[in-house]
Parts: sequence; C-alpha cells; structure tokens
Amino acid sequence: MAAGTQRVSRGVGARVLRSETRFMGRLRAWKGFIVVNAGMFDVGETAGFLPLQQSPLYAAAVEACGARVRWLDGVLAVERGPLRLISRVGGVDRAGLRRLARWPGVTVATPEDAVAGFGLVPLVTPMHLAVWSLGPDLRAGMAGKWRNRLVAAERSGIRVRRGGPATLEALLTAEGAQRRQRGYRALPPGFSRALPEGALRLWQWRQAGAIGAGMAFVVHGGTASYHLGWASQAAKTAGVHGVMLLRAAEALRDEGVRWLDLGTVDAEAAPGLARFKLGTGAALRRLGATCLVLP
Repeated sequence: MAAGTQRVSRGVGARVLRSETRFMGRLRAWKGFIVVNAGMFDVGETAGFLPLQQSPLYAAAVEACGARVRWLDGVLAVERGPLRLISRVGGVDRAGLRRLARWPGVTVATPEDAVAGFGLVPLVTPMHLAVWSLGPDLRAGMAGKWRNRLVAAERSGIRVRRGGPATLEALLTAEGAQRRQRGYRALPPGFSRALPEGALRLWQWRQAGAIGAGMAFVVHGGTASYHLGWASQAAKTAGVHGVMLLRAAEALRDEGVRWLDLGTVDAEAAPGLARFKLGTGAALRRLGATCLVLP
C-alpha cells in the first residue's frame, strides 16, 4: 500500500475511533436504560441469522430496480456502473473480501463482523444494529419505561391488525413524505413493491377509518427485518408502535422466525429511535467498518 494511502487509512481510522467512542458514550449516558439487559452488547448465538442484504429476496428486488446482481462464492454483490457494493457479508476474512474485489471497477464492502488490514481502507464508521432474539417471553428483556408505556397503551384499548397491499401503499406514501421532511435516505418505493407479497408482514392501526400507523417487515429464512414504519402524531401519543411491534414480533416468533433485525441504531442522530429499538431488549450488534476494498 502506498504511503499516501496509509496516511488516508490512519486518518479515517482515527475518525472512526472517535465516532465509535462518542456513540458508546451516548448509550452509557442513558442511565437505567442500557443496564436493563446485561447481554445487550452480545448478540450471542446467531446460527441461522441471515441479513436481508444477503438474501435472494434482496437480490431479486434490487435487480427489479435496475441494478446488476452477482453471486460470488455465495456472497451477493450489487453493481451499478463501475461500483460494486457488498453489504452485510459474514464469514469472509480480509483475503476473501479482496478476492471479491477482483474486477475492473471499485468495490465497497460492509462486513458483518470487524475485518481490517492491508487492502481495506475504512470509509464509514461501523454501524450498530438492534437484533431482537424472539424467545418465549418477549417482555422479559424490555426496559422498564418501554414496558410501562406498552402496558398503558394496551390498557387504553389500542388494537392493531394485519394489513395488505393497501397498507403497503399507504406506508410508502406517508413514509416518503416523512423522509423528504426529515432529509434521510431509504430504498426506493420500487424495491418494496418488488418484494414478494408472501415475504411481507404488514401491520396497521386505524383511526376514524384511516390508517394512522403502520409497519412492514420482510421474512427471509429464519430471520425477519424491519422494513418500513410510520405513525401519525395521534399514534405516537397513544404508544401505538410499541403495541404493533410486540404483536408483530409475537406473530413472527409463532411462525418460526428466530431473529428480528430492527435495523441501525444511531444514538447521536436519532436517539429516540435508538431507545425505542433497544428498549425491546434487542441486542446491539456492531458491524465492521464500510471499506474500500483493494484487490
């Protein structure tokens, strides 16, 4: 590796470490919250856990959106022009990642676990995910405030129910408006519409005949992933999403799903959402840094 590349790598690495330190400091500052689940920082046994980004469902949906997909030694790679993206790849070491970069274009990878060394230039701070193990008692690991708010919503008569294609369309419209307002990025609506209906689990809450809140999950093997969610102000005030998430988790568990991937946790940019996800008792899983991979 050239000296200039080494300097860039060290500089990026230092920024990654500082960002990681801030993230962990923010979590530990939530007194009485993180300590609820002593195993929160250890997902534990993950046999059968499959990231959505490495599933055939994901490959088919991104291909429907115009991307090229390739399966390279069992690893899903998504290509657009000269860029190859490999997301949430597990069980591949540094040499394996570099083999996946042997093509004329640029390769960027996010490994499921920390991988570093010669040929890998970190670009983005390692992400953290909330992964909920769907055991027999889903309430056991909940944070006290999360559980209390859930019970209050249940006692108030909040009822949620399964949704259908119309729920997905309403969710896409409402979540799209929310995304534009808040300025965050997400997969295009075409991706959600390209997912097989049999893989989607849709939930809704109605108020005065209209959908006031909804959630969408994708089932892929023994794992499910939170995909979309939206709630009106009335739904937020009533605590609807807590009830909805628990009912969805119970239903997923009952159909044999073992893991629910609740997605990224960002304690700095979205502390409220981070609290909501981890308040379930979900474990915090740290991915490897997103890297430029040199062949």
